[in-house]
Amino acid sequence: MRVEIWSDIACPWCYIGKARFTKGLAEFAHRDEVEVVFRSFELDPGSAKGVTAPVLEMLATKYGRTLDEARAMEEHVAQSARAEGLTYRTEGRDHGNTFDIHRLLHLAAARGRQTELLDLAFRTNFAEERSVFDPEVLAALGVEAGLDEAEVRALLADGSAYAAEVRADEREAAELGANAVPFFVLDRRYGISGGQPAEVFTRALEQAWAGREVEEPAAGADACEPDGACAVPQA
Repeated sequence: MRVEIWSDIACPWCYIGKARFTKGLAEFAHRDEVEVVFRSFELDPGSAKGVTAPVLEMLATKYGRTLDEARAMEEHVAQSARAEGLTYRTEGRDHGNTFDIHRLLHLAAARGRQTELLDLAFRTNFAEERSVFDPEVLAALGVEAGLDEAEVRALLADGSAYAAEVRADEREAAELGANAVPFFVLDRRYGISGGQPAEVFTRALEQAWAGREVEEPAAGADACEPDGACAVPQA
């Protein structure tokens, strides 16, 4: 079975959803026969390359909130992350264009190191003080994931490398009707949207394996939309 997951490194529910999916997969009897592939989806493709902004300021502007209210929104997400055993910093993170990260993830996939790089990128973005939007940090992550440094730096210097693959993933997401991430596709037959509970993923895997129709998971799973908006509590 192949599971394809559309996500963006800037999406907190993708970070959380990956952890939940991993737990759900661990409970699936045929987990060793499941291939997991991560696909590209930019939440904010119009953001300027090389320009970053503090996450709290971005949230306050986007939702018309004060910085204190934006901080409370981030704390809500942090609580969900911590419940999955993830570290989540609510202060000091930045937001920027993720296209180069997606390009590097495609190189990592070609070299069999995609999961390693994705885990490092998520952890760096949400849990560490260094910025994944810094080209030097991104290059270092590629090397940490097991990629050749010269090949990583060549990709980052050439904006066309793996660009077509990223765009193809994004077109495919639109064709499949993915309007928020994370978005999970099982064997190109069943789609699941949002950071669902682990048991929902386990049940879906079991149903897909048996060839049955996957039940529609409960509505309201947390996700991030293409304009960069992520599910947050209402004041």
